[in-house]
Amino acid sequence: MNEVDLLITLTAHERDANNVTIAFTMGLKALEKGHKVEILLLSDAVHLAKKGYADQIDIGAPFKSIQELLPAYLEKGGNIKVCSSCMEHNNVAKEDIVDGAEVINADYVVDAIMESKKTLQLN
Repeated sequence: MNEVDLLITLTAHERDANNVTIAFTMGLKALEKGHKVEILLLSDAVHLAKKGYADQIDIGAPFKSIQELLPAYLEKGGNIKVCSSCMEHNNVAKEDIVDGAEVINADYVVDAIMESKKTLQLN
């Protein structure tokens, strides 16, 4: 596992668009400040890794839409990790996830939480 400055764990999807937006907004802001950032998509949040799914999430000003935030986050070097068991449980296929997202397992999640410098949990 790579050393991460900020690990964001997210379990929400469109039912809690505010937390989704906060996760990607804070992740992008931390990247802009030079930090290494990783977002873990767990539980319902694995849907966000599906191509096109996050395009529907826009809570309005002053926040940017996820359609803007997600590619900007990846372009700045942010990492997205997607729980394989959560994907299976939520019927999300590996071939349907966005380029740049990586499928991980529970061992990775535990290690990432324990080894990251700081965490932000949005549930």
